[in-house]
Amino acid sequence: MVLPRRPGPSQRVRVREVTGTSSRVREDRLTTEEPLEMRLAWPGRPAERLSVTMRTPGHDFELTAGFLYGEGLVRSASDFHTVAYCTDRTLSPEQEFNVVTAELAGPPARQPGVRYEGPTAGASACGVCGKESIDEVLAVCEAGHAPDRWAGVTVPADVVAAIPDRLREAQRVFDSTGGLHAAGLFDLEGKPLVVREDVGRHNAVDKVVGHRVLAGEATDLPVLCVSGRIGFELAQKAVAAGVGMIAAVGAPSSLAVKLAADAGLCMVGFVRGERFVIYTEHDRVGV
Repeated sequence: MVLPRRPGPSQRVRVREVTGTSSRVREDRLTTEEPLEMRLAWPGRPAERLSVTMRTPGHDFELTAGFLYGEGLVRSASDFHTVAYCTDRTLSPEQEFNVVTAELAGPPARQPGVRYEGPTAGASACGVCGKESIDEVLAVCEAGHAPDRWAGVTVPADVVAAIPDRLREAQRVFDSTGGLHAAGLFDLEGKPLVVREDVGRHNAVDKVVGHRVLAGEATDLPVLCVSGRIGFELAQKAVAAGVGMIAAVGAPSSLAVKLAADAGLCMVGFVRGERFVIYTEHDRVGV
């Protein structure tokens, strides 16, 4: 009997590398990308599909917990009874480690929305459009990220500037594949408390938040740093986590900035070298 093997974060492949007029065959590594089906159950309600997302295998329980937290379905580690890979007999060995069931100790904090219906419902916590999306996020987060939550708290400018490099230093799989995004939660001194990698930015954020949730630790840390840009879904997850600032090496979108402004979240983009841009009035950078 061959036991199913849990997929790793990267896979070996043979490639032909061309440089000018010469070439060579060598081994390379690719980032693993596979679907993760998240199922939700609670007493009196059997497990049903909640969402499907394309992710890099690893920290799947954290990913599931972080997704549920970002959606306002759970609020703490005590809401979970178990989080485990599904043992459904209908699953093939290849599927076994691609399906996670979160069984709650009681009904969720709110009912899952209709946007989860259908096989393409894995677009990570994005609602309809514009103001309706923002209103929904603020309602789920219980009026959102109060503007005075981080009143008087600032992050030194040199710490903000250094955080992306510290995030990059923790990207072990990126070093071998070059194909992963990252997210990390940092304290006021710029110390990384948890960093995770994934093929999807939103998944990386869910993993770092889920890590804190499952550990029974607070998610409302000073800084959430992400690689790449800041889209609406990342701003939503930052608001749900209650962080003081979201920072990125890339640009934010218009709707992400609008959500941050309404929720009292400090948003910083283009953090490269000593330069960065603050996009919200909630300026928590000390210069």
